Amino acid sequence: MSLSGVCVTAVESRPGGTSQALKALGEGVPGTSPVHRPFGARVKAFVALTKPRIIELLLITTVPVMFLAEQGVPDLLLVLHTCFAGYLSAGGANALNMYIDRDIDALMDRTSQRPLVTGMVSPREGLVFGLALGVVSTLWFGLFVNWLSAWLALGALLFYVIVYTMILKRRTAQNIVWGGIAGCMPVLIGWSSVTNSMSWAAVILFLVIFFWTPPHYWPLSMKVKDDYARVGVPMLPVVASNKVVARQIVLYSWVMVLVSLLLQPLGYTGWFYTAVALATGGWWLWEAHALQHRARTGATGPKLKEMRLFHWSITYVSLLFVAVAVDPFVR
Repeated sequence: MSLSGVCVTAVESRPGGTSQALKALGEGVPGTSPVHRPFGARVKAFVALTKPRIIELLLITTVPVMFLAEQGVPDLLLVLHTCFAGYLSAGGANALNMYIDRDIDALMDRTSQRPLVTGMVSPREGLVFGLALGVVSTLWFGLFVNWLSAWLALGALLFYVIVYTMILKRRTAQNIVWGGIAGCMPVLIGWSSVTNSMSWAAVILFLVIFFWTPPHYWPLSMKVKDDYARVGVPMLPVVASNKVVARQIVLYSWVMVLVSLLLQPLGYTGWFYTAVALATGGWWLWEAHALQHRARTGATGPKLKEMRLFHWSITYVSLLFVAVAVDPFVR
């Protein structure tokens, strides 16, 4: 049984939406012809294709796991190689995501200024850039870290691009649930980069991120659901009421917090991590239930305050994984 508890059918894109977006892209944007694309702006545009803000979160879940796997300070050169290759891999996946989604990005307010929409980067350039990053990242992992990490990173890239972007995103409200698996892989990569193997500690932290992703992203989806509805992307807040979405957020939140507490009884962490997990998890549950209460009372717009949980979710995962890194030194 799925935790979502919602039966969802495929939602068709708005008639003419894709063709209109592609027509707009084909016509170009004033000031983005080759002679009007300054070198500095082009460099920033290619960096933007990698979605640096998202990659920051991926690195936050990678490096602390390396400390846990080492039970101390891992080799710093190995950390640098892992972070660099991880950035290239995630950046390649994000660039390919923007290449595939450039039609709907042109119609959504929050994505209308992405480089492939404005014309600062051409679709062909975006495709080649994304593929090149994927190839280089895989080779970098294999040559300078280990091949287990390389295959895990390549699997994450392919899962994000093919399974999430091409198959799930426009077809089901379960998109972010299962598509989020790609975002869980840095945890496994962090562990494998140090040990060249897997363990239950890595699996538990993988599951923490798996159950974290939906209640992290659904509040943002509630905020911008009109954007998703306009282009026919069936994010859960588009096809379900705020009450239903809030209930799912609470369910996933409880599972996430309970899973996060498994590391200590299995002997992987000590009192410090457990204390942080209890404190941050307790605050998360407070915010999740508060959002559910507001949804039940019919709050909408600014009164719903759904972004409170979204912003806290980033703080939560940062503090939790910092505790993962610090715990080996205070046990």
